[in-house]
Amino acid sequence: MVSETVSEPYLDEIFHIPQAQKYCDGSFLEWDDKITTPPGLYLFSYLLKKAAEAGGAPWLFSCDASSLRVTNVLGLIVLASLALLCRHEIESRFYEAQSSTHLRVVSTYSIHTALNTALFPLLFFFSGLYYTDVISTAVVVGAYLNHLKRVSRDQSSLVSDLGTILMGISALLMRQTNVFWVVVWMGGLEAVHAVKTLRPHHVDQPFMTTLTDQVKFYAWRYSVGDVHDPPLDLAWPDDMLFTTVSLGIAALCNPVRVARQVWPYISVLFAFASFVAWNGGVVLGDKSNHIATLHLAQLLYIWPFFAFFSAPLLLPYVIPILNMAKSMFHPPRLGGQGARSSQPSTTFISPEPSCSVQSLKRPESSNVKETLTTTSQSALETPTTESPSSALKAADFIFNSTFTPWISYILLTIVASVVIVRFNTIIHPFTLADNRHYMFYIFRYTIRRGTLIKFMLIFPYTISRWMVWGTLAGCANCMLSSNRYNVNETAPYTSYPLWIARGTKTRQTDLEYPKDMSQVASSWKPKNSELEVVLKNDPLLISAEPASTSTGLVFLLATTLSLITAPLVEPRYFIIPWVMWRLLVPAWRVHDHRIVEPSFTGVTSESPVGKAKEIFKRYDMRLFIETLWFLAINVATGYIFLMNPYIWKDENGRILDDGRLQRFMW
Repeated sequence: MVSETVSEPYLDEIFHIPQAQKYCDGSFLEWDDKITTPPGLYLFSYLLKKAAEAGGAPWLFSCDASSLRVTNVLGLIVLASLALLCRHEIESRFYEAQSSTHLRVVSTYSIHTALNTALFPLLFFFSGLYYTDVISTAVVVGAYLNHLKRVSRDQSSLVSDLGTILMGISALLMRQTNVFWVVVWMGGLEAVHAVKTLRPHHVDQPFMTTLTDQVKFYAWRYSVGDVHDPPLDLAWPDDMLFTTVSLGIAALCNPVRVARQVWPYISVLFAFASFVAWNGGVVLGDKSNHIATLHLAQLLYIWPFFAFFSAPLLLPYVIPILNMAKSMFHPPRLGGQGARSSQPSTTFISPEPSCSVQSLKRPESSNVKETLTTTSQSALETPTTESPSSALKAADFIFNSTFTPWISYILLTIVASVVIVRFNTIIHPFTLADNRHYMFYIFRYTIRRGTLIKFMLIFPYTISRWMVWGTLAGCANCMLSSNRYNVNETAPYTSYPLWIARGTKTRQTDLEYPKDMSQVASSWKPKNSELEVVLKNDPLLISAEPASTSTGLVFLLATTLSLITAPLVEPRYFIIPWVMWRLLVPAWRVHDHRIVEPSFTGVTSESPVGKAKEIFKRYDMRLFIETLWFLAINVATGYIFLMNPYIWKDENGRILDDGRLQRFMW
């Protein structure tokens, strides 16, 4: 339909299509200086042409505008397949930590996630045109799949290392900014993986009276690989700080192990640096309009972008609001649950149960619920011969209080947002010069409306960031959580440096590190049938596991580096960050929330509510809404692009651009 309605190259296609046709003719040394991205897309089209000729059907791919656009249609299909495999691999890592077998069945959540990734409006829209975005994203997702397979074992092979280098260079041939996703994102995650393969023995923590002793003890534990990296749904702002510190110490103390894992990514970085030195800059062709500029405001714009397109995934935030309203009319009893104790309580206490998947080694869910109102009073009341020093008490008070970490985090982010808006709001000339892009109107009716509006936008920036990050954490109780996680709900990588070993508890967690799949013992076999039964009754179990704190932090770092050097605000720059975020978003089980659970009590399976309960237990209903949302956006933007063209005219009514039809697009 696009080729029938828009038969001639449109907008950036007037550069891409002629260049691709030169490559199809074998003229690899001819280059249009107005093109700033590498020739990966054109090489891919050239290979398709050669494949068609080798198959005896050269008419299948003739390198005209229509057939070149088919390149991105194929790319979108490949991207959806790779997204499915990536999501399956993410779920497999959790499954294999509990079982001696590989996860063979692909979950419905993985399938639906892949479908919605392909329907993502920007990817779907540009799959009908000859732009670099779809193929570039597919190559990066392919490299990410390779990374997921590499971290499923303790050590990678030489063949895997060489393949990683090849995939990394292939990604760079598509877009220069892919270096951040290959080197920083995947390389950073593999550095974390290398540290975690150390798997030191858990040790009992002595009761220490000084802050210096506490710091020395945890510095030693971090140096041997006993890092602090809780799941995102249990992480507080200070957890993110200590995760960074612990991983940094572990990497510095184990450089050989880390280097052995990440050397392919270092090689890709070296290749990229060599290209920059040879080219005299990052950008090919015209460098005057693509000068790297520090543009921190991009880190504010990305969150409303995510929130708009992923609005259906943010629906769980309605429940905490209802819960808050309910608590206003029925306030909970006060029972010592107001502070984050440095002692391990028996469970993570929050207004709602945690959404993280519970290990089979943990208590049954009913037992967990019974312990929600208990705390480790025996541990608190056990006398110790000495009391902590003033410095240790002060640190304990600051970091283990209920409000200090969150208030500090909120104030810092708001102040940073104000400073960025005041001093680093950059409006590129291209943004205001072309009214064919939706971004022109977004800027015109928001940021360009005046200084007050510009600062008022900090509120939606902050709210959308909070919701998007909470969705990545996998549960909707983030804003109401009031207590630190504890031994029953932690991950094995829990080593909080200001946890004081008083009383009967000498360890923060007794959970084991994920096992090495190459050393699986036969003793795991009886557990497989138990896990299969659990998954049969609760198919969303493995899909609901959130990412680790380190994964979230590395994602944030890669996103930051890929955006802040771009002076132009372009929605297409947000595609890969969104795809990676979307692949990591865990499933949501509505019945996990306490405010919803009473609605399902006492209902029969034959009643409408009972049938709804069974559906909610097996499917993440947000994904169906997300599909409809994406389809609605795609239909609307596609209709506007194809059916509502217009002609440029100046203020005096004279026709511009030779009367060519202009069309609205992303």
